[in-house]
Amino acid sequence: MLSPVEEALLAVMMVVIMLGMGASLTFKDFRIAMRHPQAVMVGFASQYMLMPFIAFSLARILNLSPEQTVGLVLMGCMPGGTTSNIFAYFSKSLLSLSILMTVCSTLAAVVMVPLLMEFYTGGVDEAFRIPPGEIMGLLFVLLIPTLLGMWSRKKNANFGAVTELIGGLIGVIVIIFLMATWAPRNYQLLLDTGAEIYAAVILLGLIGFTFGYIVARVLRLDPQKARTVSLETGIQNGPLGALIVILVFSGETQQLILIMPVLYSFFIVITSSLVTLFYRRLTTKEELGRDQAKIEPAKA
Repeated sequence: MLSPVEEALLAVMMVVIMLGMGASLTFKDFRIAMRHPQAVMVGFASQYMLMPFIAFSLARILNLSPEQTVGLVLMGCMPGGTTSNIFAYFSKSLLSLSILMTVCSTLAAVVMVPLLMEFYTGGVDEAFRIPPGEIMGLLFVLLIPTLLGMWSRKKNANFGAVTELIGGLIGVIVIIFLMATWAPRNYQLLLDTGAEIYAAVILLGLIGFTFGYIVARVLRLDPQKARTVSLETGIQNGPLGALIVILVFSGETQQLILIMPVLYSFFIVITSSLVTLFYRRLTTKEELGRDQAKIEPAKA
């Protein structure tokens, strides 16, 4: 499904992204986060409670095959990625909160993803399951560039800022590049792919956006924080999911499972763009309302 060059590019991209993610924060930011722990905890709960359950439920409702179920649940269990930080920025959400939630979910992924995968795919044929130890090992290795990025930001703020920017941009660019090179070669596969698979990968993101926002508002986060949680919930680290599948499986099984993270990564860019435009319009409207309230004369 992916050529050797594309697989190597994906692996390199993940290292750069994780380095950039780490460079977006300093260790002091975690202390600052304690000033509004509720938002971080709501985002964390949405990431690791809502999304895996949504993915598993969609797989059951749409009657997906065991391979497709594993691929979709894997995407539901993934931590957030730097892509969510970029969309948070353009939507005028709280970028600092988005970055913090991404890093926290990534650090916790070493433990949470293997546990959740074991829980939700425990009944799947052993041939299609992803050994928890392999997931944990890969995620642990990817923590190294994240910590290096945080260290680089502490040592040299300018270098860290550049690394952060490069990491975020490369994430989006490589996803677009891979889809541009992958789709023409696999157009027959895309034509043969059932409507239920397209529905699953699209709905996973859309339902994540919706429920992430609803839960945040129910727990009394302000609209801007709720929109940040929404984006962080719906946008999963698709390239990381694809990399795990590539490293664990081979042959036809790899293709059947890989289709889920690949298609999710493609469609989440489209749906996130639409949601971002909508959220940006809401934020702009709120800002104008606050500005108007400041200049209006007080009523007698």
